[in-house]
Amino acid sequence: MADKKQHNKKFNRNNNQDEDYNPKFRKMKKKVCPLCADKNFELDYKNAEQIKRFINEKGKILPRRATGACSKHQRVITNVVKRARHIAVIPYSQD
Repeated sequence: MADKKQHNKKFNRNNNQDEDYNPKFRKMKKKVCPLCADKNFELDYKNAEQIKRFINEKGKILPRRATGACSKHQRVITNVVKRARHIAVIPYSQD
């Protein structure tokens, strides 16, 4: 009986912390949509500096998990980037 208690104590060292605690993974801070956070912020397809925040160095559109945008605004970002590419404000790809 005493053997079992020692065995459980050995493996339950983190009993004061959350049950989801895992030292290999830390909880990531939830990203806030940059377009929802600032109500006055509007994306403009003619402003290349503004658009570069949402594309990577190769010219690809960054995913939601990277930009932190909500699904509604990620669709807006995609359309703005595609419009900017079409009128040659930003290149389709960068070598």
